[in-house]
Amino acid sequence: MQLFTGISELVVNDLDRLGELDVITDAALLVDGGRVIWSGPSAQADTAVQNHLGDATAHGVNDDDIVNGEVTSTNELGGLETIDLGGKGVIPGFVDSHNHLIFAGDRSEEFAARMAGQKYSAGGIATTVAATRAATEAELEANLVHLLEQARRQGTTTFEIKTGYGLTLDDEIQALEIINRHTDESTLIAAHVVPPEYKEDPEVYVDLVIDEIIPAAAGKAKWIDVFCETGAFTEDQTRRIIDAGKAAGMIPRLHANQLTEGGALKLGAELGCASVDHATFASDEDLKILAEAGTVVTLLPSIEFSTRQPYPDARRYVDAGVRLAIATDCNPGSGFSNSVPFAIAIGVRDMHFTVDQAVWAATAGGANALQRTDIGHLGAGARADLVVLDAPSFRHLAYRPGVQLVERVYCGGELIADNRPRD
Repeated sequence: MQLFTGISELVVNDLDRLGELDVITDAALLVDGGRVIWSGPSAQADTAVQNHLGDATAHGVNDDDIVNGEVTSTNELGGLETIDLGGKGVIPGFVDSHNHLIFAGDRSEEFAARMAGQKYSAGGIATTVAATRAATEAELEANLVHLLEQARRQGTTTFEIKTGYGLTLDDEIQALEIINRHTDESTLIAAHVVPPEYKEDPEVYVDLVIDEIIPAAAGKAKWIDVFCETGAFTEDQTRRIIDAGKAAGMIPRLHANQLTEGGALKLGAELGCASVDHATFASDEDLKILAEAGTVVTLLPSIEFSTRQPYPDARRYVDAGVRLAIATDCNPGSGFSNSVPFAIAIGVRDMHFTVDQAVWAATAGGANALQRTDIGHLGAGARADLVVLDAPSFRHLAYRPGVQLVERVYCGGELIADNRPRD
């Protein structure tokens, strides 16, 4: 059992209400078996520990042993470990519900050209496809592990990871097998773009996805995704692929309206997608339909930052009653950042999220996008995924952009990243 004390602000979160962080000041957190069993004011920590130690209380534990969450005697405490955070803020671990971390190659030259004025299009994915196909399984996994470690040091504790850079039966299945060694949130997006060898007849590739890749991925992919966009897949093709994925037991999500204001958002709501992601271009009617369907809209601030596409105004989505999440969409082409704090800062500055809304969207919002209730919050029963900030308040994530504000990261109560200076 672990007792975290000395928390200046504890963000607990309400999974159902955007921006409702449920912040407790001068807080403590009790963890057992990798789960949160109590969170509240530090003045109540002694009672919480007494209540949860059970039989250990019969062996000498009393109010003199625990004062405001600070254990003064370790005798007969049943293995209780106290961790004094010294006045730091604590938030739930970030839930990155959209990223593409399984790939090979480098597209920094493309990024530089875009910054010099070249327009972004979906076609650049083919460059990564060629590099990914040429890489070995060991090389792909090593790059994935490296990127995951970077992201964990930035506070991410849950990852959804997509395929989509192999675009052959063997390459997509290999990607899923690698992904499944590192997360339960695996997504098949064989319909990322039409690969070069099928450019003259994209319907043949759509048939390959439906008839061969999806059946082979059944039981390996939790999610099915499609890039429904000009230059990628049409609405009719998207419908067919999503329906095939659902028939194979996969849950749908969608890349929608990133480059154009097409019908992908309405289609995502109609198909029962857990989330529609990007949604850079959305009409009032789109937002009304998404709100009525309860579909999560995942906004991806670092993509607009990297592509110079217009930033969607989160206030419109909030006013329409849309459920929102923030994720990184880390990928080698349109946005190669795996830092959720960076996405939060951009979301506040350029998408007009409030700070509370942005932090909520990157934690509880991501949990909603993945249809999870055990992550994204620090209430009783949640997995003990917590980020200790090198700051007294969660507001510093947007207040001090570009600064390493993640001091420590715990996943299931286990320390998985420690950015404190070494002696």
